[in-house]
Amino acid sequence: MSGPVVELNHRERATLRAVAQNTAELTCSRVPDLFIDGLAFCDQATARELVRRGLIAAVRKGRAGERVPAVLTEAGKAALNLESVA
Repeated sequence: MSGPVVELNHRERATLRAVAQNTAELTCSRVPDLFIDGLAFCDQATARELVRRGLIAAVRKGRAGERVPAVLTEAGKAALNLESVA
């Protein structure tokens, strides 16, 4: 059984690839911020949309405002792989 096909724009694909490099962090917040290589990501709206869609996630819960490692979810990995095959 497969899930819905996830269509990604160029910026979303690039963001997922950056998170896949294992240098990303999310702030623990209702509205998380993404950091790549310790720097604030330039498009927080895209990052938040990817979190909302379940494509990236924090690896663990933390205190409010704390930065924790971010990873691709299984759905995020699948979406990125689908894009590379197409």
